[in-house]
Amino acid sequence: MRGLIGHAFPILVAQLASIGMMVVDTAVLGHVSPADLAAVAIGGGIHISLVFALVGVVQAVAPLVAHLHGARRDDEVAGILQQGFWLALLLSLPGMLFLRHPGFVLDPFAMDAAVDAKVREYLGLLAWSLPAALLYRTFYAFCNALGRPRVLMGIGLAGLAIHAVLAWGLALQGWLGEPLGGVGCALSNIVIGWLACTTGALWLNFGSLGRRYRPFAGWQAPRWPVWHQLLRLGVPMGFSNLVEITAFTLVALFVASLGATEVAGHRIIANLSALAYMLPLSLAIATLAAVGQLLGARDWARLRVTVRAALYLSALLSVLVGLLLWLAAEPLVAAYTDDPAVCGVALGLIAYVAIYQFFDALQTIAGHVLRACRVTFVPMLIQTFCFWGIALGGGAWLCYRWQPALGVAGFWLASVIALVAAAALLLPLMVKVIRLSESAS
Repeated sequence: MRGLIGHAFPILVAQLASIGMMVVDTAVLGHVSPADLAAVAIGGGIHISLVFALVGVVQAVAPLVAHLHGARRDDEVAGILQQGFWLALLLSLPGMLFLRHPGFVLDPFAMDAAVDAKVREYLGLLAWSLPAALLYRTFYAFCNALGRPRVLMGIGLAGLAIHAVLAWGLALQGWLGEPLGGVGCALSNIVIGWLACTTGALWLNFGSLGRRYRPFAGWQAPRWPVWHQLLRLGVPMGFSNLVEITAFTLVALFVASLGATEVAGHRIIANLSALAYMLPLSLAIATLAAVGQLLGARDWARLRVTVRAALYLSALLSVLVGLLLWLAAEPLVAAYTDDPAVCGVALGLIAYVAIYQFFDALQTIAGHVLRACRVTFVPMLIQTFCFWGIALGGGAWLCYRWQPALGVAGFWLASVIALVAAAALLLPLMVKVIRLSESAS
């Protein structure tokens, strides 16, 4: 447990700093206009869904590097990282094209014309930050796999501090002549993305990992055998990320016709949910690295202890987070907006987030242990069924067709059911895979 906490804490700070940029955007735009807040709720959901999907592919670097490190094959580590960088650059091209032309996603949904225009402008600007985001997340996966996450914490905190100032000045204070609203937040995100990418590259070249692994020396051209490994693991991981994140972020699109107030209230609760999710996610990332290294070393006794410790920790911490959300609901929501109608919507949804913390934590740990074991396809099917079938499909039915219609609350109720199902299916699969891996060795 001490080892996992020591690894997970810097990751948690880095993850909170990353998600904190979304919180800053929401808090700033809550004082600009409901239309700007709704536009960034919708556009941010689309952007984060795309980034998480593509990042899931390049994060295949992590289990491969962890296995090599655990097996004492450190001379092969730099090559994996270099191929990950090539893959990140390739993936950024279709991603940028999508963000510049999001019409086929936006057109089917009825929304206010002003909000629609703001969404398109916001996404078009964020396209220019996508290559930086994917390159940085490849570096991020590499550092985590080797148990060296502190640099990520430093970069994340610095980026959050700079973004808070830039977003406030550009979006609200009019540093460029007039308050830019969502456009100001997008410009700040671009600056921070490239600063983080540049800082990571400099540290990778001159820092301790650079001196040991020399990742920029003997640069390799793209190699299909390594790409095959990365894609075989990464594509299901990316798709799993996509279905999980869209089960929450794309709700803003599904409820756009309910009005800006409903979307804005949902955005606030989605932010709080994302913040709460950082705790089990950070622990799961640390667990992936530890389990990957132990698999490489074939230390089965310590692997079982590590997985058990991760499940105990995640269960305990998730209960505490759920209680905190429930007890501090009013001041948390008030920090986001001073609009009484938006506050009312948000307070009506926060109970769902408090309830599902326990199940979300368990399914997150199980999913990352399976990734460390290089089992990603079946978990992808499970998560697709739970998050698209139950959370989105069931949520849409509860929102619009249940009598009486539950509105946006229907999506959050369906999310609770989906997370219970995901935990119930992924945990037994994780146990089976670990047993089969041990017997096969």
